[in-house]
Amino acid sequence: MPYLYTRLINKTHPLPSDYVPENLIDIGIPFDAPPGDPKRLLEKRAAKAALRLINTACQEGLCLYGISGYRSYKRQMELYTGSPYVAAPGTSEHQSGLALDLSCPAIRMQLIPEFSHTPEGQWLARNASLYGFILRYPKNKESITGVPYEPWHIRYVTRELAGYLKLTGLTLEEYFAFSLSNSLQNQ
Repeated sequence: MPYLYTRLINKTHPLPSDYVPENLIDIGIPFDAPPGDPKRLLEKRAAKAALRLINTACQEGLCLYGISGYRSYKRQMELYTGSPYVAAPGTSEHQSGLALDLSCPAIRMQLIPEFSHTPEGQWLARNASLYGFILRYPKNKESITGVPYEPWHIRYVTRELAGYLKLTGLTLEEYFAFSLSNSLQNQ
């Protein structure tokens, strides 16, 4: 499993300021941003998985739209306000090209907790792992992730890891703490 896909990115595990993912593409998913906007970009493998996820939801009559994909370190600096909903530069998963914020017309494409009550939000919570994504900032895990509940923010981690995290209910932080604890015990 390539390290990039399973890498923990947060306040204590930031990306370098000069990190730009290879293979960023706009795969053509429905987006609430015009063509050519960098936030339409995702890392290639994550983009292909997102396209499958959104196409399947669409076949089931649901309308998921991308709101924000890739975000450069510089762009994150411009957006950073100190709000808990906006990560400090280097600590945003969007810089990795593996994170995607989704919304739907029912909530006017907003990124709000009410997304979880829409048919699209409920479908995403049930099915994201089948495409290699996790809901990165789940409810009642704020003290672990350090980020408020964001039912719209998905992160590509591979189908194998996404399935494991869905089954166990672990966040990436808990998974890495558990893995580190086990490796130290086995030394």
